[in-house]
Formats: sequence, C-alpha cells, structure tokens
Amino acid sequence: MHPKIESIIDLVDDFRDILRQKRNDALQSWMDRATALDAQLLNSFINGIERDLTAVKNAITYEYNNGLAEGEINKLKLVKRTMYGRCLFDLLRNKILLLE
Repeated sequence: MHPKIESIIDLVDDFRDILRQKRNDALQSWMDRATALDAQLLNSFINGIERDLTAVKNAITYEYNNGLAEGEINKLKLVKRTMYGRCLFDLLRNKILLLE
C-alpha cells in the first residue's frame, strides 16, 4: 500500500478515537499532523474544523446535540416542498400531524 494512504488511514482512525474517547485536547495535534501530510481533502476538512473550532470541541466534549430538532425541521421542509403551491396551511398541518 502507498505510504500516504496508510498515513491517511491512520489519521482517520486517530480522529475516530478522539471522537469516541472525547479527547478534544488531542484535536490540535491531530490537525497539525493532518496538515503536515498535505492531502487536499484533509486540508479542506481541517479548514472546516478551524472555521468553527469551538463548536467542534463542544461536539466532542458534550453528549447532547440538536439532531432531533434538525430532523424534524428537515421533515417539515420536505413535506412543504412537495406541497408547494398546491394546498393551504390546513392541509400542510394535517399532513405533518399524520406523519407523527
């Protein structure tokens, strides 16, 4: 196997361990190692993490998230898109209630 691919696989495994073990203190050293590898997709991922580093560290540290709320909003928007221009609010409300 190509050495760069092995390094990327190791970095992915290390990142997974950081998430599972909730070690946000190890995140910066992981980001430094990933940047040193100079892989375009990893650099893009690192740039995304650096844009909102506080949120990423909080996501690693804390158990709770807004996934449930995001799922409900996504479902509502999907139903709304399928009904766009066809119906009134009452039908949309009834359709949402039936999904529940």
